[in-house]
Amino acid sequence: MDSALYKNYLDILKSELVPALGCTEPIAIAYAAARARQLLGEFPDSVEMKLSGNIIKNVKGVTVPNSGGLKGIDIAAVLGITGGNADKALEVLEGITPEHIQKAKELVQKGICTCSLAENVPNLYISAKVRKDGHYAEVAIAEQHTNIVKMEKDGNVLLENSLQKKEEGSAVDKSRLTVKDILDFADQVKLEDIKEVIGRQIRLNTAIAQEGLDNNYGAQIGKTLMHVWGKGATTRACARAAAGSDARMGGCSMPVVINSGSGNQGITVSLPVIVYAEEWEVSKEKLYRSLVVSNLIAIHQKYYIGSLSAYCGAVSAACGAGAGITYMYGGNYHQVSLTIINTLGNVGGIVCDGAKPSCAAKIASSVDAALMAFHLSIQNKSFLPGEGIIKGDVEETIKSMGYIGRVGMRATDTEILNVMIDRANINQDC
Repeated sequence: MDSALYKNYLDILKSELVPALGCTEPIAIAYAAARARQLLGEFPDSVEMKLSGNIIKNVKGVTVPNSGGLKGIDIAAVLGITGGNADKALEVLEGITPEHIQKAKELVQKGICTCSLAENVPNLYISAKVRKDGHYAEVAIAEQHTNIVKMEKDGNVLLENSLQKKEEGSAVDKSRLTVKDILDFADQVKLEDIKEVIGRQIRLNTAIAQEGLDNNYGAQIGKTLMHVWGKGATTRACARAAAGSDARMGGCSMPVVINSGSGNQGITVSLPVIVYAEEWEVSKEKLYRSLVVSNLIAIHQKYYIGSLSAYCGAVSAACGAGAGITYMYGGNYHQVSLTIINTLGNVGGIVCDGAKPSCAAKIASSVDAALMAFHLSIQNKSFLPGEGIIKGDVEETIKSMGYIGRVGMRATDTEILNVMIDRANINQDC
């Protein structure tokens, strides 16, 4: 592998695998609001949020971290202005106190925050506009959870950017990801180059999974699976990943290392691999290299699907975990490719209806499917080209699933939002 490609793959890992506190969509809202207040320079009288449908979908049913169990767009935004630290980015709400929560509740009851649907914007779009005594400040985020594309104060545009411009000045190029090169990189990467980023993912994501198993969060999917399915490796892989999501969707304040902008995906892509490393008693080095595979395979798929869509990201993350486990087992390129194909041919297309407790169940189902795919692949068994969306090779299959997620499910995404916000007349149309 040439040095430029090596650096690109390493930079992708470092840019994607960062800590985040709680569900990334309400956190991104809090971050935008905190940035807007910082820009205004004083505490505002009002906060106006304009959000894409996917942001509304992913905030509606999830508990805002460090909020004392509260949910909603207004709580996320108002916590951002009352106690958020904009300099902490995705850990913006880390320093929230009970006093901040009480103040935020009072301000929400007074109607300080308004929210509306932004039309003709990217799937991930947040605008926070704060006002005080005739002055205003506005911050807009697009495409990525911390990608500020606009900053304006009292009519003066201080920043106007785009994702395209941002990536042009960056060494990160996800379009160069391929399954073959990911495996080559995992074989060749120097352990000291990934020690910090992968080690942090193992440490933080393992901790929140244990928190989910030890306490009663959400629907308690992880705890339930451990209780009824026994203690085998398959159960532990599904249950620990689900338990991390149980805690995270239930408002746990512990940070996670994300993948593709999502904490749930970061949990899903890592915990099953960690469980199987423990089961097989592999070396620390083998675990780290296997997590490189799982993370980059997931990112490779999401490059085609996009950050937010009607396609459940747990599928691509679990698919990455299955690939990482196949690699850890000693599987070759062909068998890793079959694991990806078998996973996508089974559960590809599970819909995303927002961040909420049931995400943990979708994670468990997706991980179970990925483990089935792994067991098929090591026996060189797979779904065949022409069967549904399966194509002649793994790269074309990944692109096909990406096309379905980004383009084919666009109308589905709209209708899911319509159902969630009671715009759809389901009695008439059904």
